[in-house]
Amino acid sequence: MTDTIITVRGEHSAWYAAERAIVRVGVHAWGPKRDGVLDRARRSAGTIRDSVEPRYDRDAGPVTWWASDSVRVWAERPWNDEGRQLPPVFHAAQDFTVKFRDFEQLTAWVETTAEIPDAVVASIEWDLTESTRTSATAEVRSRAVKDAVAKATVFAQSIGLRQVKAIALADPGMLGEQGASGAGPAASPMLTRGVAFKESGAPALALKAEEIAVSATVDARFVAS
Repeated sequence: MTDTIITVRGEHSAWYAAERAIVRVGVHAWGPKRDGVLDRARRSAGTIRDSVEPRYDRDAGPVTWWASDSVRVWAERPWNDEGRQLPPVFHAAQDFTVKFRDFEQLTAWVETTAEIPDAVVASIEWDLTESTRTSATAEVRSRAVKDAVAKATVFAQSIGLRQVKAIALADPGMLGEQGASGAGPAASPMLTRGVAFKESGAPALALKAEEIAVSATVDARFVAS
């Protein structure tokens, strides 16, 4: 009797509360004088650095990691609408990345940082800790395999067979089957940008840590009997 081969795709997703917030802040000053522009950028960057360093503690937070690049300086000669080149405009910029574990401190720090001259809070990315991501990935992978077994079992029973035995498990697309390729287990961080305003017009940040999806997909081949 010829074996009946069943090939299926198992999937599973789970949602986890965000544990970290990664803030990206940029300082960008510009003007007609190089020295003045560079001085403004350095002062604003120094203010940000001075606000981060006392908060940094790798284990206890509220900031568990941070980094900044060097100050970048460049010039450009813009053109007006009449096609005439204008005097040079000098730019100075520096970027910071700060990771928070305390979201109340995060909100207060972002509000203060947004008021620093020439500073812009570019984005906030919600994330999981490495240990949570590792355990979550293992869990969703296991459940994706169980989903594949359940699907194969239903297919087998629908044609009068009772048992299925796995003969191959693989990442999506590696069994040579046609179909949409799926990504492996991956978090989908949610981004929050901008400032919400109260009715009075006073700026007030509305930061809400979104849940993060961790998903897994597996292709599986079974022999049914």
